Amino acid sequence: MSTTLQDRTTGAAPARPPAAHPRGTRFLLLLAVFVCAACGLVYELALTALGSYLIGNSVMQTSVVISVMVFAMGIGSLAAKPLQRRAVGAFALVEILLALVGGLSVLILYAAFAWLRLYMPAMVVVSFVVGLLVGAEIPLLMTLLQRIRRQEAGSAVADMFAADYVGALVGGLCFPLLLLPAFGQLKGALVVGAVNAVAGVVVVLWIFRRETRPFVRNALLGGAAATLAVLATVYVLAEDIEVTARQQLYRDPIVHAETTPYQDIVVTRSTAFTGEPDTRLFLNGDLQFSSVDEYRYHEALVHPALAGRRSSVLVLGGGDALALREVLRYDDVEKVTLVDLDPAMTRLARTFPPLVELNGDALSDPRVTVVHADAFTWLRDATRRYDAVLIDFPDPDTAALAKLYSVEFYHLLGRVLAPGGQVMVQGGSPFFAPKSYWSIAATIGEAGYATTPYQVDVPSFGNWGFILATPGADGPAPALRLPADAPPLRFLDDDVLAAATVFPVDRRPQDVRASTLLDPAVLEYTRHEWQNY
Repeated sequence: MSTTLQDRTTGAAPARPPAAHPRGTRFLLLLAVFVCAACGLVYELALTALGSYLIGNSVMQTSVVISVMVFAMGIGSLAAKPLQRRAVGAFALVEILLALVGGLSVLILYAAFAWLRLYMPAMVVVSFVVGLLVGAEIPLLMTLLQRIRRQEAGSAVADMFAADYVGALVGGLCFPLLLLPAFGQLKGALVVGAVNAVAGVVVVLWIFRRETRPFVRNALLGGAAATLAVLATVYVLAEDIEVTARQQLYRDPIVHAETTPYQDIVVTRSTAFTGEPDTRLFLNGDLQFSSVDEYRYHEALVHPALAGRRSSVLVLGGGDALALREVLRYDDVEKVTLVDLDPAMTRLARTFPPLVELNGDALSDPRVTVVHADAFTWLRDATRRYDAVLIDFPDPDTAALAKLYSVEFYHLLGRVLAPGGQVMVQGGSPFFAPKSYWSIAATIGEAGYATTPYQVDVPSFGNWGFILATPGADGPAPALRLPADAPPLRFLDDDVLAAATVFPVDRRPQDVRASTLLDPAVLEYTRHEWQNY
């Protein structure tokens, strides 16, 4: 059957015979596929990372973004079928729109979160539009490849997806290793949008310049230039836009803000409400301390755990060095190891004057060793033993944090605890999140520790809970007391500690599950309870 007869019979458009192209143009087109695939994956990662920073619940954010984008890609592939007759112009137009929407995606969602409080609907819409445009790329690119050199369908698909998948790999690695450290989320997305516009529009139009009418070619190049101009303008204004939007989220003036590969760090400072300087640290939007009353939290976290042996102390988390400040008040502490994931946090605690003043320049003490590592991974390889361990992690509202409140984690912890050593864990709020708090206590007990739960009031936080633990679940609960040689404290004494072990009737131990890596019950409880507030 001739091609013409076959086309008439099936209703398909007559296939355009391949035009003559210089050698190397096919490679150049596959390179464009590679770059566009890298850009598409970066948009996806940027959306999931932003949601994790702003909302938490990284599993939900990732699931929604990926599922919506993949669904939209299918729709986009179908929608591109009628466009294959004008594949060059259609592909260039798709890339212009993708560069614009993808490049501005972080800004759009951040603005929706800060000003409109419509983050989730905006995220679904942006994810769908980006996925729709990414899905339209493949059919159009396949048509363009066949115009350069006709191939068997299987070979053409193999070449196309090889370039696409390798590009996705490079984009996935560039996002955390290059774009975030060098540009941050907002500027990084803008840079990728610009690369997308150049690779998807300029390269393709140059390859097929002889097959495109001058009017169409000039119009598309003008659209690409306008897109680049918009992205460049937003890039220049990015810092001012980000500061203005971020300030909408905080009551007090922001004096420091940065986005790291691990978290969003914000420090505010004000005297408007307390009459004295109030420095506050927020990680991913969650308050970590207020300088007005942080001493209540850190005295309760540190000093009861140092009532026994304390020559060697391990602090997990606590990169602000405020717990470290309290530990170093004891002259017989010989060695302190602080393990915190984010180098930016400890750098801030070491160099930012308000924090240095607050933590007493604790990180400059020669007794301190700072390790930047994931605490779970670090414990698996640790060999040194410690007399006391202080655990000062953020609340377990993400999967990454929930593993640090698991039975497996506390089993690992037992390997570095010296005989007779004590562990202190911050457990969140027994008032706002009682199931989460008692799940942490149950998890520690399940891992083979005897526990003493207690609570104190920290006005900036509200009611806050801790768990003191010693190895041996069948042994007596550890005594909650201050060291005999405790330095002068502003909040704690033995009477306060005795009262702290008494919980009101409606906040006493509840029927909850222990948390494991495969069943992170504490994550379930934390999300549910904090969302209710």
